[in-house]
Amino acid sequence: MPWDLIPLNSGYSIPSLAYGTGTLGSGQWPIDQLTQAFDTGFYHIDTAQLYGNEAEVGITIGQLGLERSDVFITTKFSGSNGLDIPTSIRNSLEYLNTSYVDLYLIHNPDIAVPDIPTVWSQMEKVQEAGLARSIGVSNFNEKQLEILLSSAKIKPAANQIYLHPYNYQQQSPTLEYAATYDIVIEAYGALTPVTSEPGGPVDAPLNEIATRLRATTDQVLLAWIKAKGAVVVTTSSKKARLLSYLSAGNLELSAEDVKRIDIAGAIGEKGITVRHGLRKLGVGVLFGILILVACSYFKGRGKRSNVVEVLERN
Repeated sequence: MPWDLIPLNSGYSIPSLAYGTGTLGSGQWPIDQLTQAFDTGFYHIDTAQLYGNEAEVGITIGQLGLERSDVFITTKFSGSNGLDIPTSIRNSLEYLNTSYVDLYLIHNPDIAVPDIPTVWSQMEKVQEAGLARSIGVSNFNEKQLEILLSSAKIKPAANQIYLHPYNYQQQSPTLEYAATYDIVIEAYGALTPVTSEPGGPVDAPLNEIATRLRATTDQVLLAWIKAKGAVVVTTSSKKARLLSYLSAGNLELSAEDVKRIDIAGAIGEKGITVRHGLRKLGVGVLFGILILVACSYFKGRGKRSNVVEVLERN
């Protein structure tokens, strides 16, 4: 399947399709699902300290007798339990039963405490010690990347972000900035238009392209991410769906196909922004009404208490 390797600025390469474990939890279930993913043909596994299933990834690789070189492992420093980066990476390696990870990410900029440059310098030490072949970030925007690069000795190899047609315009500055510094984009949430926002403007081009290419809309969305030069991070508990994701690597979207999805996504993005804004406004109004009702209630009780007090004194 032509989910090719993408070169990283660290000198290594990353498989362009990854199996994400963020929704699996811990225990036997993720072991079963990971076994199915490996059997299906996924060899890039994306986990994190926060997900609580690094140990299950290590157990699965051991049970299947896979060579370490046959698996690309991404994990993330999530700031869990207040542990620092040196402690967290060593814990992760122990759970994963490996001496190194292929890619180690800062899960989000909010955990870069006391600041991004300080935390990034700790990440650089992880790579220098050989505990991670490549280091990167997740959920960083272009301004946060700029702060990081202002003092970095090692550029981040990747930035994993939420990316789909309905937020493509919003994420474009981050994509452009990353491209300028040879930072590979990894995309999670690519299937959002069909899983969380169905019925939007993207449906029409997706359905037409899927029909013409004899594919599914899921496959077309993954091919759209691929056309943007990004790594796809996705998951499913169904083997048939995982096989279809692998097959999506065979799809070749034309420049016109990509443009139509981009345009429809931009239209939908405005609608979704307005809808979410109205939803927040509605919640705010409701909250305000509740406060007014509560104030009126307690004010009324105060008046009644005063009346009772006067009557009792008389």
